[in-house]
Amino acid sequence: MRPMVDRIVVVRHGETEWSRVGRHTGRTDIPLTPVGEQEASLARLSLGGWTFRRVWASPLQRATATATLAGYDPEIDATLMEWDYGEIEGRTNDEITAEAPGWSKWIDEVPGGEHVSEVGDRADAFLARVAGEAIDGDALVFAHGHLLAVLIARWLGLPAGEGRRFPLTTGSISVLSSKRDDRVLHQLNHRCGDELDAAVAVD
Repeated sequence: MRPMVDRIVVVRHGETEWSRVGRHTGRTDIPLTPVGEQEASLARLSLGGWTFRRVWASPLQRATATATLAGYDPEIDATLMEWDYGEIEGRTNDEITAEAPGWSKWIDEVPGGEHVSEVGDRADAFLARVAGEAIDGDALVFAHGHLLAVLIARWLGLPAGEGRRFPLTTGSISVLSSKRDDRVLHQLNHRCGDELDAAVAVD
């Protein structure tokens, strides 16, 4: 059955100091860098041809600032907050795997934080709420790299851990759509500033 929304356009926030160097940034509420602000502003150009029925954002400032700089006044939804990384917050993968070789947040426990399945539950809850709204048109979401990767996986009916297959760059736009009765990923990592075709058919 076709989803009760035409398309969900998802935007990963612009660059922060921690994203620039690969530090896990979950609930730490840090601002955009000047580069991140520029990426966010460029999203306005990419989305200029679109009309959105609803716009949501994570409450963390890197997401809300991206939405504002892109020209939107979003509804705040705590379900869209980034993965709670617990004890690995602020650490890079290299630092973590130097102590625990082979460790992966996509498979293993995150000490003091969320398991990937819990992030998947939040993604499912958000998608269920969107379906319940019966939006006649397109929706827009401003959030975070790993949360959105999980959201993409769940949209496609994949386990939450398969979000690892959808790495998102800062200041990027992806489009979740449908083809007949199938949910599809129409765009991944479209660069903010480049025109994003709003005439993508929903079939």
